[in-house]
Amino acid sequence: MTYQSRKSALVLGLTLLMGGLTACGAPQEKSPVEEAAVAASAPAVTATTASAAPSPSPSSTPVVEKRTVQVRKSIPFATRTVDDPSEPEGTKSVRVTGAKGVRTLTYEITLTDGVETGRKLVTSVVTKKPVTKVIAVGTKTTSDCDPNYSGQCVPIASDVDCGGGSGNGPAYVYGTVKVIGEDIYDLDRDGDGYGCE
Repeated sequence: MTYQSRKSALVLGLTLLMGGLTACGAPQEKSPVEEAAVAASAPAVTATTASAAPSPSPSSTPVVEKRTVQVRKSIPFATRTVDDPSEPEGTKSVRVTGAKGVRTLTYEITLTDGVETGRKLVTSVVTKKPVTKVIAVGTKTTSDCDPNYSGQCVPIASDVDCGGGSGNGPAYVYGTVKVIGEDIYDLDRDGDGYGCE
């Protein structure tokens, strides 16, 4: 029998012997031989000394943060003029009331230690279209009045005389008129450009 076999047999015998003593109520104390046998069969443990990790130093790296913000800007409305032949010439009226629009701008903002250090436009979207203001200008001329005169309505007739005068009509004009074309009714007798003064 080899030395190793004898050693293992010895350890086995001591273990059985101690187990029997324990069963009989004997104290569970290990003999020097048993302790030596257990120590011989136990794997060797190598002690190592763990070195403490160095404590981290305070960080001096700046804190960089990115945020998304939206900014709304108004869009001015345009004004458009249209002719209205149903209204008297020179009159004006608002057909459509103008309204401003809204443009929404989305930015990506870079903050370094809480201070804005960069801004980048991401999107630009018209979220509300402006409404164009429409003004109607009347272009209708009064067909009952002769276009050769202004200031008063000179009727279109076979003959027109100044009201309150000696003329016999059949049509009359009351008040001073300005000749802006041809004095077809001979209302400006003195040729100063005005009739029925």
